[in-house]
Amino acid sequence: MRLALAALLLATGITAAQAQGTARGAQDGAARGEAIAGPVGAVVGGAIGAAVGTANSILGIDRRERFRIYAAGEHRPSFRYGGSLRVGTVLPPEGIVYYDVPPEFALKNYNYTIVNDHPVLVEPGTRRVVEVID
Repeated sequence: MRLALAALLLATGITAAQAQGTARGAQDGAARGEAIAGPVGAVVGGAIGAAVGTANSILGIDRRERFRIYAAGEHRPSFRYGGSLRVGTVLPPEGIVYYDVPPEFALKNYNYTIVNDHPVLVEPGTRRVVEVID
């Protein structure tokens, strides 16, 4: 399964940072799926876990902690969001301030903000959360 996953990652052009999340997500999803529904559950869980792992790994392991420290050092105000804050959440159009991600993180297509005391990466045009840094 790992060899097939590696071939899929290469074919789709997923970066090394995304691949770490994809592989970890696939392994976790497969294990949980198998525990619930046997071999078929492992296949379905692995595919879903890979997708979630990729989505949650834009910063990757190396930059994630550095970004969290950077954001905390900026002392930006935190926006209170009453709903569930996760990847895919679309933040409201008003009442929240978005900031540029510094160039050293190489994420020029994203902004960040602080929501419920957590830095989050956001797609500027859609206000969709693409990563919650905890």
